[in-house]
Amino acid sequence: MSTKSRGTAAERDLIHKFWGAGWAAMRAAGSGSAHHPCPDIVAGNHVRRLAIECKLTTAESKYFTKEEVDELVVFSTTFGAEPWLAIKFFREPWYFFPVEDARATVASHVLTLAQAKSRGMTFEELIS
Repeated sequence: MSTKSRGTAAERDLIHKFWGAGWAAMRAAGSGSAHHPCPDIVAGNHVRRLAIECKLTTAESKYFTKEEVDELVVFSTTFGAEPWLAIKFFREPWYFFPVEDARATVASHVLTLAQAKSRGMTFEELIS
């Protein structure tokens, strides 16, 4: 299975988690290749709306490009959603972070497994 299809499968798993918890959620097919800002997942209930940029990795850290994060913030501001970064490390649950928790470098934002375990939110914490 390719990296892209593993990422797609992981995003679909996350969509099922939202629906299972009573939220509505959808995956934006082709996010990252659209001409307008578009997150990987949009989810919400009667109280909250979330725009989520997702990453899957087998490494100890993962980078979100500056452009991905900037576009997530633009979409979220325009749509009225909370911008979130989600990362799924190998054999770990999904972890969620507000954008400002990712360490900014010149060209990207990075999140580590150690950071996820100490400060990341689990799915249950995110939706509570």
